Amino acid sequence: MALDAAVKQSIIKDFATSEGDTGSPEVQVAVLTQRIKDLTEHMKEHKHDYHTQRGLLAMVGRRKRMLGYLKNTDITRYRALIERLGLRR
Repeated sequence: MALDAAVKQSIIKDFATSEGDTGSPEVQVAVLTQRIKDLTEHMKEHKHDYHTQRGLLAMVGRRKRMLGYLKNTDITRYRALIERLGLRR
């Protein structure tokens, strides 16, 4: 389940560190977070969709690794990002 192009572009615009930035950890984590939220809603309705569940867990792991990288690289950017996304409650 891919993100709608307009939603993805708005996320990229909100989290980009410079013009045309799509590869920074902030943008990648924000896009993954939106996809994780969408799949979580899907899993609430379809509890036995194990293929989607596996993909969801893979995305969560990828986001965790990216956040770890950002935390080790620049702690202030990491803290700002988790605050904006509402992670680590």
